[in-house]
Amino acid sequence: MNQTYSISDLAREFDISTRTIRYYEERGLIHPDRTEGGQRVYSRKDRTRLRLILRGKRFGFSLDEIVEMIDMFDQDRSGRKQLVVTIDYGKKKIGEVEEKIQDMMALKKEMEDLLEDFEKRLDQLRGRNKL
Repeated sequence: MNQTYSISDLAREFDISTRTIRYYEERGLIHPDRTEGGQRVYSRKDRTRLRLILRGKRFGFSLDEIVEMIDMFDQDRSGRKQLVVTIDYGKKKIGEVEEKIQDMMALKKEMEDLLEDFEKRLDQLRGRNKL
C-alpha cells in the first residue's frame, strides 16, 4: 500500500506552513491527489520532491533551478543528467558563497578599523578631560 500524507503532516514534518506547501503546488512543483471531499493527499514522491525543494532553498537555489534539477531525474532515470546539472549549479553556488564570505570579511575588517579609530578618539578625549 502506498503511504500518503496530509498537508498538515508535511507541514509539521518539515516545519513549514501549509501555505508554503500550497504555493509549491500552485507553482506545479508537487501534485497531490484529492479525496472526494477535496482534501489534498500527498504521495511519497510529493514528500520527496518537497524535501528536495526545501533543501535547495536552504542552499540558496532559485525555484527555477530547483525545478530543473528535480525534473532532470524524470527525464533521465539513471540520474546522470540530474547530477551534471546539480554539480554545475552547486559549483556556481559555492562561488557565490565564497564571494559573499570575502565581502563579509572585508566589511568586518572595515568595521574593526573604524572601531579602533573610535576607541583612539575616545581615549584622546578622555585624556584631554583629565587635564
